[in-house]
Amino acid sequence: MKVRLIIMLKQGVLDPQGKAINHALHNLSFTEVQDVRVGRVIDLEVEENSAEKAKARASEMAKELLANGVIEDFQVEVLS
Repeated sequence: MKVRLIIMLKQGVLDPQGKAINHALHNLSFTEVQDVRVGRVIDLEVEENSAEKAKARASEMAKELLANGVIEDFQVEVLS
């Protein structure tokens, strides 16, 4: 079963990469962009038949290793 983790910096945590992208977009005349936040997407192939169990396991993985709970939030999506 495929599971997707979307990991983003928490609101209020500085995002220097996002600021750099925002600045570059403005320099390229994409001035309508107001803010940019950069995150990560991790796709996992999990050996599980239950979507709920796969989601729970991916959440455990994020909490223990894949996301820094102090500065990052994450979402889990079951893809198939």
